[in-house]
Amino acid sequence: MSALIIFVFRAIMGAIFAVLLTKFFYPKATFLGTAGFAIGLVGLAYITELFRKRKKGP
Repeated sequence: MSALIIFVFRAIMGAIFAVLLTKFFYPKATFLGTAGFAIGLVGLAYITELFRKRKKGP
């Protein structure tokens, strides 16, 4: 898969999980807080991919 498709998939999944988690644990969260959480989730996905690739080697 291309990098753009992977990014779009991760962004959509990050947004869905961010909305679900913030509404469940913090119902009074603002849109900006939810969007920040979604960005953080997508960032964590890329960081864990980086660690996984680094651990595997070339």
